[in-house]
Amino acid sequence: MFTQLAQAPAPDKGLFDVMTSVFARPDTLAHPDQILPHLQQLSVLWALVLLAGGLMCLLSGYKFYKPVTVVLALFIGGCVGWAIAQKLQAEQTIVAGCVGALLAVTCLPLMKYAVAVMGGLTGAFIGANAWAAVTRIGADPGAVNKAAEHYWVGALIGLIVFGMLAFILFKLSVVMFTSVSGSTMAVLGAMALLLQVPQLQSTVTNSLSSHTILLPLPVFVPAIIGLILQQAPPEKAAEGQKKAA
Repeated sequence: MFTQLAQAPAPDKGLFDVMTSVFARPDTLAHPDQILPHLQQLSVLWALVLLAGGLMCLLSGYKFYKPVTVVLALFIGGCVGWAIAQKLQAEQTIVAGCVGALLAVTCLPLMKYAVAVMGGLTGAFIGANAWAAVTRIGADPGAVNKAAEHYWVGALIGLIVFGMLAFILFKLSVVMFTSVSGSTMAVLGAMALLLQVPQLQSTVTNSLSSHTILLPLPVFVPAIIGLILQQAPPEKAAEGQKKAA
């Protein structure tokens, strides 16, 4: 399957087409065999935009958390509107633009609640993928894994815990959702770029599909690094050391 994927050129698709397919289920990172073919259809331009935007959000998300929250709301609303229009067979661009604009504008006067929603969604994403990946460790790849199909339990736990966290530890919640969302965008953009190189397509697809934990790792490890860097910026740490001296 992956050999054929590497050999056959795939037509480029728009950003919303690819993203709605990639995030069709909350535990998407546990199914690399399903999302990699969609990422291969992403254009180089959009892959670069995802990579650059993801790195900015990963490293400096807290500093610009208000515009980041608005842009993420616009992006999520656009994807939701695109999927709804696809189901209704309506004009997708109009519906996606209206839903995205509505969510983005709503975030402005309700920023604290918007951060709570973003934190909850990020927690659900972490919980679903962690549950699906952990329950598949040591399992037969060809067998039906009933425990992994209950990924919604992990998603629900993450949604509640991280959603409430925004009202208790606001900065940590902002840093967490900007780090995870930035890491996810950057990794997906990087993989889409690698899949554009014919010599690397089979290597990337076979490597990431060899185990369900191999795709979550490149996403969550940079997210943890970004969380640490944003929680303790080097310049502030240096200032604190000078004052202590």
